[in-house]
Amino acid sequence: MKSGFFFCVLLSLLAQLSQAQYHYQNLMNYLESRMAAMEERIALWHEQNNRYNSDIKKFRQQAADLLEKLGRDHEKLRQDLEGAGVRVDRVEREMDYIETKNIPKPCVKVADKTVEQKAVEKQQKKKDQMFELTVCDQIVSNIRAMKILKRLGSPKGIWTRDSRTAKIYVFNGTSEDTLYEFSTVKELSTSSGLSTGKQITLPSAWNGTGHTVYDGFLYYISERSELQVIKYNLENSSVVDRAVLPVQDNMSVYGLNPETLVDLFADEEVLWALYAVGDTINLAKMDSDTLDIEQMWDTACPRKNAEAAFIVCGTVYVVYNTRPPSRSRVQCVFDVNEMVMGGEAPLLYFPRRFGAHSSLKYNPVERQVYAWDDGYQIIYRLSLQKKLWALVPPPEE
Repeated sequence: MKSGFFFCVLLSLLAQLSQAQYHYQNLMNYLESRMAAMEERIALWHEQNNRYNSDIKKFRQQAADLLEKLGRDHEKLRQDLEGAGVRVDRVEREMDYIETKNIPKPCVKVADKTVEQKAVEKQQKKKDQMFELTVCDQIVSNIRAMKILKRLGSPKGIWTRDSRTAKIYVFNGTSEDTLYEFSTVKELSTSSGLSTGKQITLPSAWNGTGHTVYDGFLYYISERSELQVIKYNLENSSVVDRAVLPVQDNMSVYGLNPETLVDLFADEEVLWALYAVGDTINLAKMDSDTLDIEQMWDTACPRKNAEAAFIVCGTVYVVYNTRPPSRSRVQCVFDVNEMVMGGEAPLLYFPRRFGAHSSLKYNPVERQVYAWDDGYQIIYRLSLQKKLWALVPPPEE
């Protein structure tokens, strides 16, 4: 009886041992398959890693070859540019030589009578008629020097100096309601930006690059429903007066500066305004106190290819250029007294610069022009000589 019981227990143990051995074998088979899969992945990773390393070596070699080729091309391009610069300088020298040998006739509007005839006729008039002429009796003979002060602001703008207060005013861009005041030219030249100057906010936006400052007053163009000249007191920040200009089609006064519809200039005597009528530039003489228009002239100077102008002693000098910009030149001169002859009117070439003038403002005290050229603030110093009529002896009492 006992032997049968032990035999049954032994059979049960053998069955459990056989089942455990079966599960153990299955587990080992599973582990072996997983290890084999991992070995395959590791082998694949090694293969890919070797391929990537090989690709990286090829890429490095190709990059090195390409950089070497780019270096050779850069050196060749630099040499070509140097050669082109030498050729351009040679062409410019030849053009300067040709310009001196073949000077184009300046566009000057004068009366049919000669200066001598006018002098004889004026001797027969009253002495007070002589004072109808502008007091200033000089004409520009040469641009004797150029000074580049700095580069500040937009490609187009204005900077000018009040002849009375000597303060500097900067108009950045072609349309804004803010301008900047600096005490001196040195303060502007040493400034780090416009924000260092005194900011002046106007009651209305200014348009174009034709504004001027004189004796503490700002004269600026504002384009609303109509074109206006506004006189603004910079001391007490108030509008003194305003006037509507007789401009019909709102055409730009200069063909190469379409933003400027009117160009203003102020001096000891009057306020001058240049504006467009048809294809030519017209001039208006205005009372600087009341903004009344006192007289108007057709200068006969064409708008086409004009970029800017300035006025010295009642004589308008219109500056022309090309597109793309080259050397600016004064090629049209108009004297309000018709006392500048064609042979006397200068054909002035400006020194080589960066682009094209957006504004030219003459300071009669310093005899120099404040110019804005592609964001650069430039000073041109002028040489003056007496007009021919000023050399005629005065009439006898």
